[in-house]
Amino acid sequence: MRIVDIIKDSKPSLSFEVFPPKTTDKYDVISNAVKEIAALNPSYMSVTYGAGGGTSEYTSKIAQEVQSYGVTSLAHLSCISSNKAQIENELNKLKALGINNILALRGDRVNSVADEKTPDFKYAYELIDAIKAKGGFCIGGACYPESHPESATVKSDLEYLKLKVEHGCDFLTTQMFFDNNIFYSFLENTQNIGINVPIVAGLMPITAMSQLERIVYLSGNALPDKFLKIVDRFSNDPLSFRKASIEYTINQAIDIYSNGINAVHIYSMNKSDVAKEIQNNLWDIIR
Repeated sequence: MRIVDIIKDSKPSLSFEVFPPKTTDKYDVISNAVKEIAALNPSYMSVTYGAGGGTSEYTSKIAQEVQSYGVTSLAHLSCISSNKAQIENELNKLKALGINNILALRGDRVNSVADEKTPDFKYAYELIDAIKAKGGFCIGGACYPESHPESATVKSDLEYLKLKVEHGCDFLTTQMFFDNNIFYSFLENTQNIGINVPIVAGLMPITAMSQLERIVYLSGNALPDKFLKIVDRFSNDPLSFRKASIEYTINQAIDIYSNGINAVHIYSMNKSDVAKEIQNNLWDIIR
């Protein structure tokens, strides 16, 4: 099923993200987590590609597993360190496996020298062009409510986002955010600039202080007072911090649904217990 059709439905959707293993010996552990999350029967599951395509070897395999459980999969595909032949090969592989939904990403810069040696794709919209030319795929893109870290201004970030949509992006998924007001302002800004594709709200439940420190360092996400109070109160109590933080994500989702946005995506980090807890608390809304 096309993901754009899932998220355009009047019924609220809830989806989860998983990431492939970095090494073969970890595959069974990740595969079991994927099976457990798929058993929750989410609206769909996305499968990451890894920085610079680092785990791309397993992306299509995990995406195929997801679909074998009767759940629609969304395969990530990044292009920053790829040439046209490599992307063509990935698209042929996905099509052969019956995976028809792709999240088209530029990807993180992991090696500037390698990036310069593969100049076929410098921007996500160029990857979108290649996918569009192949035909038969529903194409998603990423967006940043707090602007992409490399963007000079909010305006330039929105203009680039609009370019991705004009090149054939069917829907967008946000990077994680912790302040819903930032998300609502972002939606208003996208509408004002003429971006009219569905936008999925991406949320990440933070289950450990170490995870929070890394995320804030890498993304620079704004943390509202309500969340900072959780940090202050429970930073030295791991179990209470986990519970309060997951509850915070659940309340974020409820607020988003209540404001008429029907699509929520959870960056669940392969944690099937977290995914289950969130879904159970939202079940009466999404069923």
